[in-house]
Amino acid sequence: MSSPAQNRAAAQKIETDIEPQTKDAGAAADHDTNTAVKAFQPKDGDGWLTSAALKSAHETWGHQVGNLMNRLSYEKSALRGNATLQHGTDIGVGSGLRGISALDRL
Repeated sequence: MSSPAQNRAAAQKIETDIEPQTKDAGAAADHDTNTAVKAFQPKDGDGWLTSAALKSAHETWGHQVGNLMNRLSYEKSALRGNATLQHGTDIGVGSGLRGISALDRL
């Protein structure tokens, strides 16, 4: 189990490092793939199957990156929500356990 501070730190790491790097990595292949797709396109009615295959693979890659970005966003939100829940629970339990002691009346 992690502390609220650890949950907040993990959520921050996702937001500031992992999400931007994942987005950049997902987009990195765009230019080169598009260039290759164009290079293998049919010319004068005769082309390579490679062009369509590359285009299809790139579309699949884009969907997978999108799904990963959605998952990272979900996990980030869950970590932040859990940090808030843990903090509130800690305060609630602490105040509920702390009763009035005979020593308080002195």
